[in-house]
Amino acid sequence: MIVLIWIYIVALVGVFVYASYQFYLAILYRFGRKNSAVNSAQKKSFFPFVTIQLPIYNERYVVHRLLNCIAEMEYPEEKLQIQILDDSDDDTVEIIDRWLESYEGPLEFLLIRRKERSGYKAGALKEGLASAKGELIAIFDADFLPDSDFLIKTVGCFQDPKIGVVQTRWGFINREYSILTSLQTLALDAHFTLEQTARNQYHHFINFNGTGGVWRKQCILDGGNWSPETLTEDLDLSYRSQFKGWKFKYLEEIETPSELPVNIFALKKQQFRWNKGGAQNLRKHLFQILSNKRMRLSDRIHGILHLMNSSVYIFVLFALIASFPVAMITRENSELRDYFQFSWIFLGLNFLLMYVYWIGFSRTHKVNWKSFPLFLPKFFMFLFLSFGLTIHNTLAVLEGWMGIQSGFVRTPKFNIVEENEVWEENEYVKAEVGFIEILEFVFGIYFLIATYFDLVYGDVIMTIFHSAVALGFLIIWSFSIRLWWRLNQKKSKTLASIDKI
Repeated sequence: MIVLIWIYIVALVGVFVYASYQFYLAILYRFGRKNSAVNSAQKKSFFPFVTIQLPIYNERYVVHRLLNCIAEMEYPEEKLQIQILDDSDDDTVEIIDRWLESYEGPLEFLLIRRKERSGYKAGALKEGLASAKGELIAIFDADFLPDSDFLIKTVGCFQDPKIGVVQTRWGFINREYSILTSLQTLALDAHFTLEQTARNQYHHFINFNGTGGVWRKQCILDGGNWSPETLTEDLDLSYRSQFKGWKFKYLEEIETPSELPVNIFALKKQQFRWNKGGAQNLRKHLFQILSNKRMRLSDRIHGILHLMNSSVYIFVLFALIASFPVAMITRENSELRDYFQFSWIFLGLNFLLMYVYWIGFSRTHKVNWKSFPLFLPKFFMFLFLSFGLTIHNTLAVLEGWMGIQSGFVRTPKFNIVEENEVWEENEYVKAEVGFIEILEFVFGIYFLIATYFDLVYGDVIMTIFHSAVALGFLIIWSFSIRLWWRLNQKKSKTLASIDKI
Protein backbone atom coordinates (compact mmCIF):
# COMPACT_ATOMS: atom_id res chain seq x y z
CA MET A 1 0.00 0.00 0.00
CA ILE A 2 2.78 2.41 0.89
CA VAL A 3 4.48 1.71 -2.46
CA LEU A 4 1.30 2.58 -4.37
CA ILE A 5 0.89 5.79 -2.39
CA TRP A 6 4.47 6.81 -3.13
CA ILE A 7 4.01 6.07 -6.83
CA TYR A 8 1.02 8.40 -6.67
CA ILE A 9 3.01 11.11 -4.91
CA VAL A 10 5.95 10.85 -7.32
CA ALA A 11 3.56 11.11 -10.28
CA LEU A 12 1.96 14.19 -8.75
CA VAL A 13 5.40 15.74 -8.21
CA GLY A 14 6.13 15.22 -11.91
CA VAL A 15 2.90 16.97 -12.86
CA PHE A 16 3.65 19.71 -10.33
CA VAL A 17 7.08 20.37 -11.87
CA TYR A 18 5.55 20.60 -15.34
CA ALA A 19 2.73 22.94 -14.28
CA SER A 20 5.08 25.10 -12.22
CA TYR A 21 7.47 25.44 -15.16
CA GLN A 22 4.65 26.45 -17.48
CA PHE A 23 3.52 29.00 -14.91
CA TYR A 24 7.09 30.31 -14.64
CA LEU A 25 7.24 30.77 -18.41
CA ALA A 26 3.93 32.63 -18.26
CA ILE A 27 5.35 34.99 -15.63
CA LEU A 28 8.48 35.54 -17.74
CA TYR A 29 6.32 36.28 -20.75
CA ARG A 30 3.92 38.54 -18.88
CA PHE A 31 6.56 40.70 -17.25
CA GLY A 32 9.59 40.17 -19.48
CA ARG A 33 11.03 41.99 -22.43
CA LYS A 34 9.08 41.88 -25.68
CA ASN A 35 10.57 40.94 -29.03
CA SER A 36 10.08 43.32 -31.90
CA ALA A 37 8.45 41.77 -34.93
CA VAL A 38 10.48 43.75 -37.43
CA ASN A 39 14.17 44.29 -37.07
CA SER A 40 14.51 48.08 -36.73
CA ALA A 41 18.12 47.90 -37.90
CA GLN A 42 17.18 46.21 -41.17
CA LYS A 43 18.72 47.82 -44.20
CA LYS A 44 16.25 48.37 -47.01
CA SER A 45 18.80 47.03 -49.45
CA PHE A 46 19.33 43.77 -47.54
CA PHE A 47 17.98 41.06 -49.82
CA PRO A 48 19.98 37.83 -49.48
CA PHE A 49 19.21 34.99 -51.87
CA VAL A 50 16.35 32.89 -50.48
CA THR A 51 15.25 29.38 -51.39
CA ILE A 52 11.68 28.50 -50.40
CA GLN A 53 11.19 24.79 -49.82
CA LEU A 54 7.69 23.27 -50.04
CA PRO A 55 7.76 19.64 -48.79
CA ILE A 56 4.67 17.91 -50.21
CA TYR A 57 3.30 14.40 -49.88
CA ASN A 58 -0.20 13.60 -51.13
CA GLU A 59 -1.79 17.02 -50.63
CA ARG A 60 -4.49 17.10 -53.32
CA TYR A 61 -6.79 19.32 -51.26
CA VAL A 62 -4.37 22.11 -50.40
CA VAL A 63 -1.41 22.08 -52.80
CA HIS A 64 -2.98 24.48 -55.32
CA ARG A 65 -3.75 26.90 -52.47
CA LEU A 66 -0.13 26.76 -51.30
CA LEU A 67 1.32 27.33 -54.78
CA ASN A 68 -1.00 30.26 -55.45
CA CYS A 69 0.06 31.81 -52.16
CA ILE A 70 3.80 31.37 -52.75
CA ALA A 71 3.46 32.78 -56.28
CA GLU A 72 2.39 36.09 -54.68
CA MET A 73 5.53 36.36 -52.54
CA GLU A 74 7.01 39.87 -52.57
CA TYR A 75 10.76 39.63 -52.99
CA PRO A 76 13.28 40.47 -55.72
CA GLU A 77 12.64 37.69 -58.23
CA GLU A 78 16.32 37.38 -59.11
CA LYS A 79 17.00 36.55 -55.42
CA LEU A 80 14.29 33.94 -55.00
CA GLN A 81 14.14 30.24 -55.80
CA ILE A 82 11.16 28.01 -54.99
CA GLN A 83 11.60 24.26 -54.61
CA ILE A 84 8.58 21.97 -54.79
CA LEU A 85 9.77 18.85 -52.98
CA ASP A 86 7.07 16.47 -54.15
CA ASP A 87 7.10 12.91 -52.81
CA SER A 88 3.45 12.28 -53.75
CA ASP A 89 2.18 9.04 -55.19
CA ASP A 90 -1.41 10.13 -55.93
CA ASP A 91 -3.05 12.74 -58.16
CA THR A 92 -1.23 15.52 -56.31
CA VAL A 93 1.46 14.90 -58.93
CA GLU A 94 -0.91 15.85 -61.78
CA ILE A 95 -2.27 18.85 -59.86
CA ILE A 96 1.25 20.24 -59.43
CA ASP A 97 2.15 19.55 -63.06
CA ARG A 98 -0.97 21.35 -64.33
CA TRP A 99 -0.32 24.30 -62.03
CA LEU A 100 3.27 24.66 -63.24
CA GLU A 101 2.15 24.46 -66.88
CA SER A 102 -0.33 27.27 -66.34
CA TYR A 103 1.96 29.48 -64.26
CA GLU A 104 3.19 32.51 -66.22
CA GLY A 105 4.80 34.56 -63.48
CA PRO A 106 8.42 35.61 -63.07
CA LEU A 107 9.40 33.38 -60.14
CA GLU A 108 11.64 30.33 -60.50
CA PHE A 109 9.92 27.07 -59.49
CA LEU A 110 12.10 23.98 -59.32
CA LEU A 111 10.25 20.65 -59.12
CA ILE A 112 12.15 17.88 -57.31
CA ARG A 113 10.76 14.35 -57.22
CA ARG A 114 12.63 11.46 -55.62
CA LYS A 115 12.43 7.87 -56.75
CA GLU A 116 12.00 6.72 -53.15
CA ARG A 117 10.55 8.58 -50.17
CA SER A 118 13.49 7.72 -47.93
CA GLY A 119 13.77 9.79 -44.79
CA TYR A 120 10.25 11.21 -45.24
CA LYS A 121 10.10 14.99 -44.83
CA ALA A 122 13.65 15.21 -43.48
CA GLY A 123 14.90 13.32 -46.51
CA ALA A 124 13.06 15.63 -48.90
CA LEU A 125 14.44 18.76 -47.23
CA LYS A 126 17.96 17.35 -47.32
CA GLU A 127 17.61 16.43 -50.99
CA GLY A 128 16.42 19.93 -51.85
CA LEU A 129 19.19 21.56 -49.83
CA ALA A 130 21.81 20.02 -52.13
CA SER A 131 20.58 22.14 -55.04
CA ALA A 132 19.36 25.16 -53.09
CA LYS A 133 20.85 28.44 -54.32
CA GLY A 134 19.74 30.40 -51.28
CA GLU A 135 21.84 31.63 -48.42
CA LEU A 136 18.56 31.42 -46.51
CA ILE A 137 16.02 28.57 -46.61
CA ALA A 138 12.33 29.29 -45.91
CA ILE A 139 10.12 26.26 -45.27
CA PHE A 140 6.33 26.01 -45.54
CA ASP A 141 4.23 22.88 -45.11
CA ALA A 142 1.36 22.31 -47.53
CA ASP A 143 -1.33 23.79 -45.27
CA PHE A 144 0.50 27.07 -44.61
CA LEU A 145 -0.41 30.39 -46.21
CA PRO A 146 2.35 32.94 -45.52
CA ASP A 147 1.65 36.61 -46.17
CA SER A 148 3.19 38.02 -49.31
CA ASP A 149 5.59 40.17 -47.27
CA PHE A 150 6.76 37.25 -45.09
CA LEU A 151 10.34 37.34 -46.36
CA ILE A 152 10.56 41.13 -46.21
CA LYS A 153 9.64 40.98 -42.52
CA THR A 154 11.97 38.15 -41.55
CA VAL A 155 15.22 38.25 -43.53
CA GLY A 156 16.43 41.43 -41.82
CA CYS A 157 17.11 39.43 -38.66
CA PHE A 158 19.87 37.59 -40.52
CA GLN A 159 22.02 40.72 -40.63
CA ASP A 160 23.17 39.39 -37.29
CA PRO A 161 25.63 36.67 -38.38
CA LYS A 162 24.91 34.64 -35.23
CA ILE A 163 21.23 34.16 -36.11
CA GLY A 164 20.64 30.72 -37.61
CA VAL A 165 16.84 30.53 -37.55
CA VAL A 166 13.88 32.89 -37.53
CA GLN A 167 10.58 31.33 -36.46
CA THR A 168 7.16 32.99 -36.71
CA ARG A 169 3.95 32.34 -34.79
CA TRP A 170 1.41 29.97 -36.28
CA GLY A 171 -2.08 31.26 -36.94
CA PHE A 172 -5.09 29.04 -37.66
CA ILE A 173 -7.57 29.74 -40.43
CA ASN A 174 -10.06 27.19 -39.05
CA ARG A 175 -9.73 27.79 -35.31
CA GLU A 176 -13.50 28.30 -34.96
CA TYR A 177 -14.55 25.49 -37.30
CA SER A 178 -15.57 23.17 -34.46
CA ILE A 179 -15.15 22.46 -30.76
CA LEU A 180 -12.21 20.20 -31.60
CA THR A 181 -10.28 22.85 -33.54
CA SER A 182 -11.11 25.53 -30.99
CA LEU A 183 -9.77 23.45 -28.10
CA GLN A 184 -6.54 22.64 -29.94
CA THR A 185 -5.74 26.32 -30.16
CA LEU A 186 -5.54 26.69 -26.37
CA ALA A 187 -2.37 24.59 -26.17
CA LEU A 188 -0.92 25.86 -29.46
CA ASP A 189 -1.55 29.52 -28.65
CA ALA A 190 0.17 29.04 -25.29
CA HIS A 191 3.18 27.49 -27.03
CA PHE A 192 3.42 30.13 -29.74
CA THR A 193 2.94 33.06 -27.40
CA LEU A 194 4.39 32.57 -23.96
CA GLU A 195 6.57 29.44 -24.32
CA GLN A 196 8.52 30.37 -27.44
CA THR A 197 8.68 34.06 -26.56
CA ALA A 198 9.70 33.59 -22.93
CA ARG A 199 12.47 31.12 -23.73
CA ASN A 200 13.78 33.23 -26.60
CA GLN A 201 13.80 36.57 -24.83
CA TYR A 202 15.94 35.06 -22.06
CA HIS A 203 18.25 33.36 -24.59
CA HIS A 204 17.32 29.78 -23.76
CA PHE A 205 17.05 27.05 -26.41
CA ILE A 206 13.87 27.12 -28.50
CA ASN A 207 12.85 25.01 -31.46
CA PHE A 208 12.07 25.57 -35.09
CA ASN A 209 8.47 24.41 -35.49
CA GLY A 210 8.95 22.58 -38.77
CA THR A 211 7.38 25.29 -40.93
CA GLY A 212 6.65 29.00 -41.00
CA GLY A 213 10.29 29.94 -40.51
CA VAL A 214 13.62 30.64 -42.19
CA TRP A 215 16.97 28.91 -41.73
CA ARG A 216 20.44 30.06 -42.60
CA LYS A 217 21.75 27.33 -44.88
CA GLN A 218 25.09 27.24 -43.08
CA CYS A 219 23.29 26.67 -39.78
CA ILE A 220 21.59 23.58 -41.20
CA LEU A 221 24.91 22.21 -42.43
CA ASP A 222 26.76 23.02 -39.19
CA GLY A 223 24.03 21.24 -37.23
CA GLY A 224 24.54 18.08 -39.25
CA ASN A 225 21.74 18.56 -41.81
CA TRP A 226 18.25 17.11 -41.68
CA SER A 227 17.92 13.64 -40.16
CA PRO A 228 14.99 11.18 -40.00
CA GLU A 229 16.27 9.63 -36.73
CA THR A 230 13.34 11.17 -34.85
CA LEU A 231 9.75 11.94 -35.84
CA THR A 232 10.34 15.62 -35.03
CA GLU A 233 13.29 16.37 -37.28
CA ASP A 234 12.75 20.09 -36.66
CA LEU A 235 13.30 19.78 -32.90
CA ASP A 236 16.31 17.53 -33.44
CA LEU A 237 18.11 19.90 -35.83
CA SER A 238 17.18 22.86 -33.63
CA TYR A 239 19.09 21.43 -30.68
CA ARG A 240 22.03 20.22 -32.75
CA SER A 241 22.38 23.70 -34.26
CA GLN A 242 22.13 25.48 -30.94
CA PHE A 243 24.74 23.13 -29.49
CA LYS A 244 27.00 24.54 -32.20
CA GLY A 245 26.41 28.08 -30.95
CA TRP A 246 23.79 29.32 -33.40
CA LYS A 247 21.12 31.71 -32.09
CA PHE A 248 17.41 31.50 -32.86
CA LYS A 249 15.04 34.46 -33.20
CA TYR A 250 11.33 34.13 -32.48
CA LEU A 251 8.98 36.76 -33.93
CA GLU A 252 5.71 36.57 -32.04
CA GLU A 253 4.10 39.46 -33.89
CA ILE A 254 4.37 37.81 -37.31
CA GLU A 255 1.58 35.29 -37.82
CA THR A 256 1.74 32.61 -40.50
CA PRO A 257 -1.72 31.09 -41.12
CA SER A 258 -2.14 27.32 -41.18
CA GLU A 259 -4.78 24.61 -40.78
CA LEU A 260 -5.73 22.50 -37.77
CA PRO A 261 -6.81 18.83 -37.90
CA VAL A 262 -10.61 18.71 -38.01
CA ASN A 263 -11.27 15.16 -36.82
CA ILE A 264 -10.10 13.03 -33.94
CA PHE A 265 -8.00 10.52 -35.90
CA ALA A 266 -6.10 13.28 -37.70
CA LEU A 267 -5.46 14.91 -34.32
CA LYS A 268 -4.29 11.61 -32.84
CA LYS A 269 -1.79 11.12 -35.68
CA GLN A 270 -0.37 14.58 -35.13
CA GLN A 271 -0.25 14.17 -31.35
CA PHE A 272 1.45 10.79 -31.62
CA ARG A 273 4.17 12.14 -33.90
CA TRP A 274 4.80 15.24 -31.79
CA ASN A 275 4.86 13.43 -28.44
CA LYS A 276 6.93 10.48 -29.60
CA GLY A 277 9.32 12.84 -31.38
CA GLY A 278 9.75 14.90 -28.23
CA ALA A 279 10.59 11.78 -26.22
CA GLN A 280 13.01 10.62 -28.92
CA ASN A 281 14.83 13.93 -28.74
CA LEU A 282 15.00 13.77 -24.94
CA ARG A 283 16.60 10.34 -25.25
CA LYS A 284 18.97 11.58 -27.96
CA HIS A 285 20.10 14.88 -26.45
CA LEU A 286 19.78 14.51 -22.68
CA PHE A 287 23.39 13.47 -22.08
CA GLN A 288 24.77 16.27 -24.24
CA ILE A 289 22.68 18.84 -22.38
CA LEU A 290 23.92 17.53 -19.03
CA SER A 291 27.57 17.36 -20.12
CA ASN A 292 27.79 20.49 -22.28
CA LYS A 293 30.04 22.82 -20.29
CA ARG A 294 29.37 25.73 -22.64
CA MET A 295 25.72 25.85 -21.62
CA ARG A 296 24.63 27.91 -18.63
CA LEU A 297 22.97 25.99 -15.80
CA SER A 298 19.71 27.79 -16.53
CA ASP A 299 19.96 26.75 -20.20
CA ARG A 300 20.42 23.13 -19.17
CA ILE A 301 17.40 23.21 -16.88
CA HIS A 302 15.21 24.89 -19.51
CA GLY A 303 16.48 22.50 -22.19
CA ILE A 304 15.67 19.38 -20.16
CA LEU A 305 12.22 20.67 -19.16
CA HIS A 306 11.57 21.68 -22.77
CA LEU A 307 12.37 18.21 -24.11
CA MET A 308 10.39 16.61 -21.27
CA ASN A 309 7.17 18.42 -22.21
CA SER A 310 5.57 15.36 -23.75
CA SER A 311 6.78 13.10 -20.94
CA VAL A 312 4.36 14.73 -18.53
CA TYR A 313 1.67 12.42 -19.92
CA ILE A 314 3.33 9.47 -18.17
CA PHE A 315 3.16 11.25 -14.81
CA VAL A 316 -0.45 12.27 -15.49
CA LEU A 317 -1.48 8.71 -16.39
CA PHE A 318 0.15 7.20 -13.29
CA ALA A 319 -1.45 9.86 -11.10
CA LEU A 320 -4.87 9.21 -12.63
CA ILE A 321 -4.68 5.42 -12.34
CA ALA A 322 -3.38 5.49 -8.75
CA SER A 323 -5.84 8.12 -7.52
CA PHE A 324 -8.72 5.64 -7.19
CA PRO A 325 -7.00 2.87 -5.16
CA VAL A 326 -5.07 5.42 -3.09
CA ALA A 327 -8.32 7.17 -2.21
CA MET A 328 -9.88 3.86 -1.18
CA ILE A 329 -6.84 2.81 0.86
CA THR A 330 -6.67 6.06 2.79
CA ARG A 331 -10.42 6.04 3.43
CA GLU A 332 -10.16 2.61 5.06
CA ASN A 333 -6.86 3.28 6.87
CA SER A 334 -6.93 6.47 8.90
CA GLU A 335 -3.23 6.17 9.74
CA LEU A 336 -2.42 6.60 6.01
CA ARG A 337 -4.71 9.55 5.47
CA ASP A 338 -1.90 12.07 5.82
CA TYR A 339 -0.31 10.66 2.67
CA PHE A 340 -3.44 11.42 0.68
CA GLN A 341 -3.74 14.89 2.17
CA PHE A 342 -0.42 15.61 0.46
CA SER A 343 -2.21 15.45 -2.89
CA TRP A 344 -4.56 18.34 -2.14
CA ILE A 345 -1.65 20.71 -2.64
CA PHE A 346 -1.79 19.80 -6.29
CA LEU A 347 -5.35 20.96 -6.74
CA GLY A 348 -3.73 24.33 -7.27
CA LEU A 349 -2.15 22.98 -10.46
CA ASN A 350 -5.40 23.60 -12.31
CA PHE A 351 -5.22 27.26 -11.36
CA LEU A 352 -1.60 27.49 -12.52
CA LEU A 353 -2.46 25.95 -15.87
CA MET A 354 -5.58 28.06 -16.12
CA TYR A 355 -3.42 31.17 -15.87
CA VAL A 356 -0.99 29.81 -18.48
CA TYR A 357 -3.69 29.13 -21.05
CA TRP A 358 -5.51 32.35 -20.23
CA ILE A 359 -2.37 34.32 -21.08
CA GLY A 360 -2.10 32.53 -24.44
CA PHE A 361 -5.82 32.95 -25.11
CA SER A 362 -6.01 36.62 -24.14
CA ARG A 363 -2.86 37.54 -26.07
CA THR A 364 -3.97 35.77 -29.24
CA HIS A 365 -7.53 37.13 -29.14
CA LYS A 366 -6.41 40.52 -27.81
CA VAL A 367 -8.99 40.51 -25.01
CA ASN A 368 -8.94 41.48 -21.32
CA TRP A 369 -10.30 39.93 -18.15
CA LYS A 370 -13.87 40.79 -19.18
CA SER A 371 -13.65 37.85 -21.60
CA PHE A 372 -12.57 35.40 -18.88
CA PRO A 373 -16.11 33.91 -18.54
CA LEU A 374 -15.90 32.96 -22.22
CA PHE A 375 -12.49 31.36 -21.70
CA LEU A 376 -13.37 29.35 -18.58
CA PRO A 377 -15.69 26.71 -20.12
CA LYS A 378 -13.27 26.29 -23.01
CA PHE A 379 -10.44 25.65 -20.55
CA PHE A 380 -12.38 22.91 -18.75
CA MET A 381 -13.34 21.29 -22.05
CA PHE A 382 -9.65 21.40 -22.95
CA LEU A 383 -8.87 19.51 -19.72
CA PHE A 384 -11.40 16.84 -20.71
CA LEU A 385 -9.71 16.54 -24.12
CA SER A 386 -6.28 16.30 -22.46
CA PHE A 387 -7.44 13.59 -20.03
CA GLY A 388 -8.93 11.62 -22.90
CA LEU A 389 -5.71 11.69 -24.93
CA THR A 390 -3.53 10.65 -21.98
CA ILE A 391 -3.30 6.96 -22.88
CA HIS A 392 -2.66 7.64 -26.57
CA ASN A 393 0.07 10.18 -25.87
CA THR A 394 1.65 8.12 -23.08
CA LEU A 395 2.12 5.18 -25.44
CA ALA A 396 3.76 7.57 -27.92
CA VAL A 397 6.17 8.82 -25.24
CA LEU A 398 7.02 5.29 -24.11
CA GLU A 399 7.86 4.30 -27.68
CA GLY A 400 10.12 7.34 -27.91
CA TRP A 401 11.85 6.58 -24.63
CA MET A 402 12.43 2.94 -25.60
CA GLY A 403 13.79 3.79 -29.03
CA ILE A 404 11.03 1.98 -30.93
CA GLN A 405 11.17 3.12 -34.55
CA SER A 406 8.08 3.88 -36.62
CA GLY A 407 7.33 5.58 -39.90
CA PHE A 408 6.48 9.26 -40.32
CA VAL A 409 2.67 9.41 -40.52
CA ARG A 410 1.60 12.73 -41.97
CA THR A 411 -1.37 14.67 -40.68
CA PRO A 412 -4.06 14.77 -43.42
CA LYS A 413 -4.98 18.25 -44.65
CA PHE A 414 -8.57 19.15 -45.43
CA ASN A 415 -8.88 22.69 -46.84
CA ILE A 416 -11.77 23.10 -44.41
CA VAL A 417 -12.41 26.56 -42.96
CA GLU A 418 -16.11 27.40 -42.80
CA GLU A 419 -18.48 25.68 -40.39
CA ASN A 420 -20.77 24.39 -43.15
CA GLU A 421 -17.94 22.69 -45.05
CA VAL A 422 -17.60 18.92 -44.70
CA TRP A 423 -14.55 16.66 -44.79
CA GLU A 424 -16.11 13.19 -44.96
CA GLU A 425 -15.20 12.82 -48.65
CA ASN A 426 -11.52 13.40 -47.90
CA GLU A 427 -9.68 10.38 -49.27
CA TYR A 428 -6.86 10.71 -46.74
CA VAL A 429 -9.09 10.22 -43.71
CA LYS A 430 -8.46 6.83 -42.11
CA ALA A 431 -10.27 5.54 -39.05
CA GLU A 432 -9.05 2.30 -37.51
CA VAL A 433 -10.31 1.29 -34.08
CA GLY A 434 -7.70 -0.63 -32.16
CA PHE A 435 -6.12 -1.31 -28.79
CA ILE A 436 -5.93 2.37 -27.80
CA GLU A 437 -9.66 2.91 -28.33
CA ILE A 438 -10.41 -0.19 -26.24
CA LEU A 439 -8.24 1.20 -23.44
CA GLU A 440 -10.00 4.57 -23.66
CA PHE A 441 -13.34 2.86 -23.07
CA VAL A 442 -11.98 0.68 -20.25
CA PHE A 443 -10.48 3.69 -18.50
CA GLY A 444 -13.71 5.62 -18.91
CA ILE A 445 -15.57 2.82 -17.10
CA TYR A 446 -12.80 2.56 -14.50
CA PHE A 447 -13.21 6.20 -13.55
CA LEU A 448 -17.00 5.94 -13.57
CA ILE A 449 -16.61 3.22 -10.94
CA ALA A 450 -14.24 5.50 -9.03
CA THR A 451 -16.87 8.25 -9.21
CA TYR A 452 -19.49 5.89 -7.78
CA PHE A 453 -17.32 5.11 -4.74
CA ASP A 454 -16.53 8.80 -4.32
CA LEU A 455 -20.27 9.45 -4.08
CA VAL A 456 -20.71 6.59 -1.60
CA TYR A 457 -18.04 8.09 0.67
CA GLY A 458 -19.37 11.61 0.17
CA ASP A 459 -16.07 12.84 -1.29
CA VAL A 460 -17.17 15.84 -3.33
CA ILE A 461 -13.75 16.87 -4.62
CA MET A 462 -12.80 13.40 -5.86
CA THR A 463 -16.27 12.96 -7.34
CA ILE A 464 -15.75 16.04 -9.49
CA PHE A 465 -12.22 14.97 -10.41
CA HIS A 466 -12.96 11.35 -11.32
CA SER A 467 -16.14 12.22 -13.21
CA ALA A 468 -14.20 14.77 -15.28
CA VAL A 469 -11.54 12.17 -16.12
CA ALA A 470 -14.19 9.57 -17.00
CA LEU A 471 -15.91 12.09 -19.23
CA GLY A 472 -12.63 12.91 -20.98
CA PHE A 473 -11.85 9.29 -21.84
CA LEU A 474 -15.38 8.53 -22.97
CA ILE A 475 -15.61 11.67 -25.11
CA ILE A 476 -12.40 10.79 -26.98
CA TRP A 477 -13.55 7.17 -27.31
CA SER A 478 -16.97 8.23 -28.62
CA PHE A 479 -15.41 10.65 -31.12
CA SER A 480 -13.24 7.81 -32.41
CA ILE A 481 -16.03 5.22 -32.59
CA ARG A 482 -18.45 7.67 -34.20
CA LEU A 483 -15.96 8.60 -36.92
CA TRP A 484 -15.02 4.97 -37.50
CA TRP A 485 -18.69 4.05 -37.85
CA ARG A 486 -19.46 6.91 -40.25
CA LEU A 487 -16.53 6.13 -42.52
CA ASN A 488 -17.30 2.42 -42.56
CA GLN A 489 -20.94 3.13 -43.42
CA LYS A 490 -19.78 5.33 -46.27
CA LYS A 491 -17.38 2.62 -47.46
CA SER A 492 -20.15 0.01 -47.36
CA LYS A 493 -22.46 2.21 -49.43
CA THR A 494 -19.69 2.82 -51.96
CA LEU A 495 -19.01 -0.91 -52.32
CA ALA A 496 -22.73 -1.60 -52.67
CA SER A 497 -22.94 0.94 -55.50
CA ILE A 498 -20.00 -0.68 -57.26
CA ASP A 499 -21.62 -4.12 -56.95
CA LYS A 500 -24.80 -2.82 -58.60
CA ILE A 501 -22.76 -1.60 -61.54
